[in-house]
Amino acid sequence: MVPTGTDWTAETLRGLATRTDGLKRAWDAARPFRWISANDFLPTRFTEELLAEFPDPATEGWMDATYFHQRRKLTRTRDFPPAITQFFALTAHASFLDWVTSLTGIRNLRHDPDLVGGGLHQSLPGAFLDVHVDYNRHPRTKLHRRLNLLLYLNRDWKAEWEGCLELWDITANHQLAQIAPVFNRAVIFETNEHSFHGHPRPLHCPDGESRKSLAVYYYTDERDDGVSAEEHNTIYRQTTGAAGYLKTTRSGLHAVVERLRQGRGLITVDDFARKLIRRLRGKPPENK
Repeated sequence: MVPTGTDWTAETLRGLATRTDGLKRAWDAARPFRWISANDFLPTRFTEELLAEFPDPATEGWMDATYFHQRRKLTRTRDFPPAITQFFALTAHASFLDWVTSLTGIRNLRHDPDLVGGGLHQSLPGAFLDVHVDYNRHPRTKLHRRLNLLLYLNRDWKAEWEGCLELWDITANHQLAQIAPVFNRAVIFETNEHSFHGHPRPLHCPDGESRKSLAVYYYTDERDDGVSAEEHNTIYRQTTGAAGYLKTTRSGLHAVVERLRQGRGLITVDDFARKLIRRLRGKPPENK
């Protein structure tokens, strides 16, 4: 779909250029992995267009991603309305990639035209995503995953609704940041073996509300940051105590029931137990 209306590329890049130095100082100072949170990331009218076009949960085209470590999260990677199409074109634009490189120092970044794992994300009441580090290789191209960019589209978000993005230093068992998913706030962080993040506390927003975001991931052909690890899937860690383990088990059981309802085949008791034990221990899914 070809975007219509205003082309926001030039205005967005001009606005970001005026903020690069300050954002870069915050990026370079962050440890044990680098990240920034930036309010008013896009021109306000552009962000309002994105929110106005954001599809309702009942709209066809959403995929329900409920597994052991996430629940009631909808994703969509195609058939976008015009302004949302323009957002993903903007974040793949060579000039935008140059700006990201000037911020992060990571060169030769490549966008993912298939938006694997990215695209539109919408979390419904009760949803959660446990703290994790992401898979480190693109599942098809095998490129190295280097950066995540998240843009939030939630007006009048209330603290009691939970849903904050949590950044963690897992080695020190220390929460680095708790970032509310408020309207036109972007978070950019590097993807490596230390970049643990998630929103592990179930959403308490009322029916009719949801946590809306757009997600873009960037890759490089090779790594130049000294990180060396075998290819792995997403690796989870439990940060919410006994309640978190119970929440995860319930989510896994729900996923199995849904799989049976949809006729996707039976799962044996042994297979379920093996998967549950791996997830409770925070190990990645088996590479099959």
